[in-house]
Amino acid sequence: MSNHSPSLLILAAGMGSRYGGLKQLDSFGPHGETIIDFSIYDALQAGFKKLVFVIRKSFASEFVELMESRWKNEVEIDYVFQELDRLPGDFKCPDDRTKPWGTGHAVWVAKDVIHESFGVINADDFYGRGAMKLLYQYLKNESEFAVIAYLLMNTLSEHGAVNRGVCEMNSNGSLRKINECKNIIKSDQIYFELNGVRHFLKPDTLVSMNMWAFRKSYFEKAEIYFSKFLEKQIHSTNAEFYIPELIQHLIDTEQLNVQVLQSESNWIGVTYKEDKPAVTNAFNNMIREGLYPSPLTAK
Repeated sequence: MSNHSPSLLILAAGMGSRYGGLKQLDSFGPHGETIIDFSIYDALQAGFKKLVFVIRKSFASEFVELMESRWKNEVEIDYVFQELDRLPGDFKCPDDRTKPWGTGHAVWVAKDVIHESFGVINADDFYGRGAMKLLYQYLKNESEFAVIAYLLMNTLSEHGAVNRGVCEMNSNGSLRKINECKNIIKSDQIYFELNGVRHFLKPDTLVSMNMWAFRKSYFEKAEIYFSKFLEKQIHSTNAEFYIPELIQHLIDTEQLNVQVLQSESNWIGVTYKEDKPAVTNAFNNMIREGLYPSPLTAK
């Protein structure tokens, strides 16, 4: 166990291809608040005292200015860049690569600024205050990895397909398997297709929304796995290194124990532009209920 207070790593380098823009900078609150702002408010309420943002240089100036204007006096903030050429060892990014290397890479790039246990969240997902408190307390009191899981039916979009990490558990509540299922569709049933075969999922299936509790040891394990990934995939233009793939590898090869913590909080997120009105309404409702001040401040 680290003697340091845990940090919160916020993955904000996404390109927002399905959304049509940078979700991490879009306004969802009545005073221009982003989804990240509501998550930061919850993180501070939970006890986090250090935030690390993973961003890209292409929008760094605007992003840093926005975050510093609201939170620099309330919490320690650091920034790291997820760029295509940030690779371990002697690996060189091919000239024709334009796609980011994935969420596993996004966490790995923070290896030089995080030296303690840390939580991971997406910038464009709102996890709820209860989930944030659950994450912080687990990081403070436990020594194993963990994933905060949500009911699948509460994480789907009405406007298109989504990707989710489907969790299978052991009898003791630990994670046995996590499958990165892509293009999950909600119609009269919930399903995704793989190799031309339709796979159906139950509404109460537990899924990962990329909210993790990690130890400092993550970075060394990720670098080893990522290096092996690059040995095989360095010339692929589309292959990505996902967090769930690393976690599954560690479960299978090192018997890593990963706890599954079910969140009772409501998850809110945007995948498509059409999701924005519902998310904006949800934040406005929480403000009216007194859960958040308006304008949003740490006080």
